[in-house]
Amino acid sequence: MTDVDLLVLGGGAGGLGAARAARWEGASVALVSDAPLGGDCTWTGCVPSKALIEASRDGSTFAEGLDRVRRVTQHIGAGEDADTLRSEGVDVVEGRGTFVGPRSVEVAMHDGGTRTVTGRTVVIATGSRPAAPPIEGLSDVPYLTNETFFEQTELPASMIVLGGGPIGCELGEAMQRFGTQVTLLEYAPQILNRFEPDAAALVADGLRARGVDLITDARAQRVSYTGGRFVVELHGRTVEADQLLVAAGRSPNTSGMGLDVAGVELTDRGHIATDQYLRTSVPKVFAVGDVNGKHMLSHAADEMGRVAAWTALRRGRRYAYVVDRVPQVVFTTPEVASIGVLEIDAPASALVAEAPMSINDRALAADKPEGFVRLISRRDRLTGHRVGGKLIGATIVGGSAGELINECALIMRSNAYAGRLAQTVRAYPSWSTIMQKAAARWFFDVDGHGARPPRR
Repeated sequence: MTDVDLLVLGGGAGGLGAARAARWEGASVALVSDAPLGGDCTWTGCVPSKALIEASRDGSTFAEGLDRVRRVTQHIGAGEDADTLRSEGVDVVEGRGTFVGPRSVEVAMHDGGTRTVTGRTVVIATGSRPAAPPIEGLSDVPYLTNETFFEQTELPASMIVLGGGPIGCELGEAMQRFGTQVTLLEYAPQILNRFEPDAAALVADGLRARGVDLITDARAQRVSYTGGRFVVELHGRTVEADQLLVAAGRSPNTSGMGLDVAGVELTDRGHIATDQYLRTSVPKVFAVGDVNGKHMLSHAADEMGRVAAWTALRRGRRYAYVVDRVPQVVFTTPEVASIGVLEIDAPASALVAEAPMSINDRALAADKPEGFVRLISRRDRLTGHRVGGKLIGATIVGGSAGELINECALIMRSNAYAGRLAQTVRAYPSWSTIMQKAAARWFFDVDGHGARPPRR
């Protein structure tokens, strides 16, 4: 017997996106979650980290920063809690769900009871958890992750950050600004390895300029905790600190939920295998967000939730999730943002239009001239590059990069010609005028520079 049109397992960004989209379609929805709704982004990820970064930049103390984190997360969380979802018509089932059939879940309720819920269709949105690299001794020490970081009450004098991804770089910068001596260890040759190397290099320069001891190619061999101090042994060097934050990636939440009973297949990396429409190996079962590994970003999960709900509920229609039109941002100083392909992956026939942030009058006024805008377009079948072609990638480094990248997302989503970025008149002197100056180089030389082929 089917209880609801759509059963959602997980209450993070992906689950909320699916549940709300389904209600907009007039469908009946049950959402099962064993954690506060909002997920990692609201409570231990995107929102608290940005609140802490902003506090560190405006001269607040660490204690004041943590207080801001609590206020902001509580305010945002109040708009997506169980009572709010119920008022929107979603049957929120609080407890841990386990599959007992392809589209049936048995819930161990928080109140001690059990309940079985069956959906005509199912969306799995169980998210991810912090990963721990296989370093000797790490499992034996009381390290922090983003899930426990904001439980601190005292500012540590020193901190080792293991991992140079977005979480490590953002929290590392914030803690250095508050007065903690941060040592950031990155296993790879560059931090932020999903971004252009020269973009990552500018972020690395910014971290070092603020006093962060940044070590790349850092191969941690052993971790220990003695006398209240963490010790990390590297090849040829040992680093010590009062606190250790592990920010070395994420692992999907796929265990202990009966996926084998449901018949849902996993990839070789442990994510739920899905196609472009977010369908799993089981008919009418979808997987969205971190758990499918396509794009581990909160706004990506939200988009996937809607895409899955529309495909599930709109008869005869299918909606694909397109990774290349979803932006990503790291809110360091300078900010770095990207969307679509990196330059090294662009086709040889592509054209790259690039401009340094130093020719942007707003950047000069703000005394923040570091950074650049890089726009990549491919030839259009009908018009070639005459109207700029079609935008397939962009990287922006500098002030307001996280806002500017959304211009590119809009162009790509609307399938507009890239030349629209050059044609659009923007308020002067805003940060966004740099987008026009960069895009204009597809058509003529600006300050002696025009478009060029991709560099390899």
